[in-house]
Amino acid sequence: MERTFSSAKYQGEVTVPGSKSQTIRAYLIATFSRGICIVSNALESNDTNSCRKLCEQIGAKFTFNDNHSQVTIDASRVPRGLTKSLRVDCENSGTTLYLATGMLASLGCPVTITGDKQLRKRPVGALLEAFRGLGATILSEGDFPPFTIKGPLKGGSVSIECPTSQYLSGLLLSCPLALSRSEITVPLLYEKPYVGLTLGWLDEQHIHYQISSDWQHAIIEGKQGYKGFTSLVPGDYSSASFFFCLAAICKSTITVRGLVRDDAQGDRKILDILSQMGCMVSYQKNSVTITGPDTLEGGVFDLNAIPDALPALACTACFARGDVTFTNVGQARIKETDRIAVMHQELEKLGARITERDDGMTIHSGMRLHASAVEGHDDHRIIMALSIISAGIQGNTTIRGIDAAKVTFPTFFTLFDSLRGTQNENL
Repeated sequence: MERTFSSAKYQGEVTVPGSKSQTIRAYLIATFSRGICIVSNALESNDTNSCRKLCEQIGAKFTFNDNHSQVTIDASRVPRGLTKSLRVDCENSGTTLYLATGMLASLGCPVTITGDKQLRKRPVGALLEAFRGLGATILSEGDFPPFTIKGPLKGGSVSIECPTSQYLSGLLLSCPLALSRSEITVPLLYEKPYVGLTLGWLDEQHIHYQISSDWQHAIIEGKQGYKGFTSLVPGDYSSASFFFCLAAICKSTITVRGLVRDDAQGDRKILDILSQMGCMVSYQKNSVTITGPDTLEGGVFDLNAIPDALPALACTACFARGDVTFTNVGQARIKETDRIAVMHQELEKLGARITERDDGMTIHSGMRLHASAVEGHDDHRIIMALSIISAGIQGNTTIRGIDAAKVTFPTFFTLFDSLRGTQNENL
């Protein structure tokens, strides 16, 4: 499916849905609590539905209230050991793949884990090797899904480089279920804020662990378990980032509701970058307001902690009066797509001049953008980013393949359209 956009001034207020990262963590911990859990403001999207279906397959029961604002998860029938093998499909959800693998090993039976075409290109070899070092049996033909894992995890000492934080989060969530103590050394760790989300859940669950201040060495006691809980999922800063950048592009004011100022989500750091580029940011109770300046400034920005923000920020950078360089974000190449290469390819179709590097890119100033047809590449963040850049380009911009936005943000276009005003006079 494709859609054509024309320039407009977008302004007003929107409320973003719950965090995908927090929803998936809540679903998995609830399932392995083998108790009764209540989760409010859970995100309903393709990715979170993939996780929910996996949890239901092993025995958890999900019951939503009438307006789906709250879900009760009854995991009392999830077995502590299975004799027959399982095959689970994570579909397009990399977060589910990485976080659930070790937890599934605790079932004690062979579990084959697969996914869709894109997910089968997501590297998992280093994580599987770590689980092998903790006592799991792994059957795999390479470094990508599908593969089979069989527990239980016995514990032990492993070292793993984590170009995605989800490797470490997957280990931290599964090691409390191991038979004895686990020790994890992490010589390389990207996307640190997402590890903070996981540690927050371990703290709430009173899991016994020790971790160094740089998060590169952790000890987790074995023979622990999760327990029932009640939790409110905060609004998703990753989703909100598109509206923050939209305000910057349109030189307008947009308020995003449903956000917590001190939330552990890493993508709230996008506000620091936009502030350095000239945007005015103000916080209210459970909302953030951003106003774009008359002129966006260039600069050099390290995106290692927030790689998912690269597509939206790359689009915003096209309107700066100086060059904008994004560095230390090589892991963006191993997401749903190679987002560095894809953004380079699609933005050049719109008239941008870009220098691509192994770990980032520079968007050069002085180029006049023009409307064109671009490809979404079945990547939700690419699609949403290309949607917001259309606001600042005179003419009609057509994006082919917009359906993938449903992966994390099924209501994106409804909210996007609700902000649309008159023809953008800033062009």
